[in-house]
Amino acid sequence: MGQMVKDKVVVITGGGTGIGRELARGFAENGAIVVVNDLARDKDTGQSAAQQVADEIAQNGGKALANTDSVAEWESANRVIQAAIDTFGRIDCVVNNAGITRDRIFFNMSPDEWRAVVDVHLNGSFYIARAAAPHFKKQNSGSYVHMTSTSGLIGNVGQANYSAAKMGIVGLSKSIALDMARYNVRSNCIAPWAWTAMTANIPADSPENIARIEKFKKMEARKIAPVAVFLASDKAATVSGQIFGVRANEIYFFNQIRMIRSVHRSDGWTPEAVAEHAIPAMEPSFFPNVPSITQTPWDPI
Repeated sequence: MGQMVKDKVVVITGGGTGIGRELARGFAENGAIVVVNDLARDKDTGQSAAQQVADEIAQNGGKALANTDSVAEWESANRVIQAAIDTFGRIDCVVNNAGITRDRIFFNMSPDEWRAVVDVHLNGSFYIARAAAPHFKKQNSGSYVHMTSTSGLIGNVGQANYSAAKMGIVGLSKSIALDMARYNVRSNCIAPWAWTAMTANIPADSPENIARIEKFKKMEARKIAPVAVFLASDKAATVSGQIFGVRANEIYFFNQIRMIRSVHRSDGWTPEAVAEHAIPAMEPSFFPNVPSITQTPWDPI
């Protein structure tokens, strides 16, 4: 077992299944005290998924607490953080991992499908992060790790709700990193690739989708944990406001939006001048309107 985050108290939302479960295990293996937050229950036994993971950590000699409060409401999100304080006396890291999908092509997406995803991913990330902020500020230390997605960073078909929420998390993380830097609090994002229950809804209805599913299955959820553990550790003291990606054994670093070209007219612009001058000058730098899957055409390494 490693000791990278020894005795740090870490709250992991959505920690009972998928990527969250592997994050909880990875943090515990590296010495952290883990608060496993998850609403899910085993469909056969009815047992809390969070409790199952917490029990497993305890059986392996670690310390863990299960919590089943929802992140999607302000009051219950505060209870998640308070559980860490009440039980362990402090909190050192929040991993905003909880998530759901309600995929639908944009012109058929309902307001309920929009709200459900935004409430868990974006509002939930804010509620949990905000609840931890006074504790981080008081102790003059802390770290946030937020799960974003290439569906937001690049784009994806049929995921307007998920893509918007995941891009919103990037803005949230950046703002936290700026606002809390004076208190030695850091905030970073990870875009994970992994085969989990959330990605298992890809329909096996075409040769292309079948090949895509087989590729996804090579991307193990446990591969995400090392980067998250590092970002929560003291070794990452100078890393904040950044976006990373993990795909099997590959680690990516994402750029962020910056101005890349400019044009100027001393007499100002008309719509006609924009069409005749500005757009032709900038068009060679336009980004192709393609889904995120086209940006990683090689097999996971």
